[in-house]
Amino acid sequence: MFNTTQSEILFKASKLKVPGGVHSPVRAFHGVGGIPIFIKTAFRSQIQDVDDNAYVDYCMSWGPLLLGHQDPEILEAIQMALNRGWSYGTAEPYSLAFAEWLTETLPWIEKIRFVSSGTEAVMSVIRLARAITGRNKIIKFEGCYHGHVDSMLVQAGSGLSDMGLSNSAGIPRSTIDDTLVVPLSDACAFMEMAENNHSEIAAVIIEPMPANHGLLIQEIAFLKKIKQFTQTNGSLLIFDEVITGFRVGLGGMTAQTGIIPDLVTYGKIIGGGFPVGAYGGRRDYMNWIAPEGPVYQAGTLSANPIAIAAGFSTLKKLKRDQPYPDLQSTTQSLALALERSAQTYGIPLRVQQAASLFWLVFGVIQTNDGWIRMPQQIPEEHRKIYAKVFHELLKRGIYLAPSPFEVCFLSTAHTLENQKTFIHAFTEVMSQLSIN
Repeated sequence: MFNTTQSEILFKASKLKVPGGVHSPVRAFHGVGGIPIFIKTAFRSQIQDVDDNAYVDYCMSWGPLLLGHQDPEILEAIQMALNRGWSYGTAEPYSLAFAEWLTETLPWIEKIRFVSSGTEAVMSVIRLARAITGRNKIIKFEGCYHGHVDSMLVQAGSGLSDMGLSNSAGIPRSTIDDTLVVPLSDACAFMEMAENNHSEIAAVIIEPMPANHGLLIQEIAFLKKIKQFTQTNGSLLIFDEVITGFRVGLGGMTAQTGIIPDLVTYGKIIGGGFPVGAYGGRRDYMNWIAPEGPVYQAGTLSANPIAIAAGFSTLKKLKRDQPYPDLQSTTQSLALALERSAQTYGIPLRVQQAASLFWLVFGVIQTNDGWIRMPQQIPEEHRKIYAKVFHELLKRGIYLAPSPFEVCFLSTAHTLENQKTFIHAFTEVMSQLSIN
């Protein structure tokens, strides 16, 4: 019998010492209701909670674990790094080797700086873009999430949707005024905003495949329109590839689209499950960063040797093994099986999928091509149905992202048996689901 007694005890205790009982809001299950489960161990495609419930994990630490939990090759690299020492606070050869590998593998990255999170990477490139251009305004897109940088929390991603906030408290009015927000996938709205503010726009930042308010796959023509404007206007194009970098392919969406941004931010997979972020781009732009240039950015634990070892070994394994075609095929098959299962029982479901990412959307989709490309197109009933499905799957040993607006991830550790277990559990839930 499904039991969460120990998780409930721990959550009650945690709320006394930690805001909301969690160290990142989406972990609190606000998007689906109920008590968050507390995980004690993880291995390959499985996680186990403090009540000894086992789950097939389709959240995968929100995307970083493309190779699954405790991949033996990555574990060996981490252990070797630990034996050398776990923090130096000075120059060392390990991050240099990683930087050389990245600049050789990704031709649009001529120089790169390691930081400790995707948020820190975004904060840094925005400051850098403003310095280079001498302008203040940034264009972002509604529903894209770029971390909890002040200027990027204006009409941001799923975490704020779960909290019922359009932006965060504590952001100065002047910061909000310098952030111009445009609907996703609306080229006309973008061009109007861009032309009306052209002399003040330092940069345009976008997730080239937004995956923080649902999986909102954009048309390449839209991304090209943005690139064309930044080129002619002297603004910088920033791709936020914190999620998509090394997930949709080794070169991320930059390689997939063939659209080369001026600056790119990375996170998640680049750290192999450890807290690593990075930003990079053209040499002349990156030369603005201190100590070479006047744009200051620093971090005591930046390029931590343990995290670098995890990230570097992960990316080398991905380049060597090239698991992307198999992951794409497996994820696509899973998405189709889930859709067929829901259809059998009259449940409206669309599984939006790309590479090894997938997002379950419940409700009737009213778009011309059947794709959701902006937050406004998400069916109103989706949140309520997803919450029901999430908890019923949890009872059956399937762990999805605990938010109706977050995406799920496959890893190389997921087996055919895992997929069969998921489909069987999902079919059982669909057969019993009431959506009224």
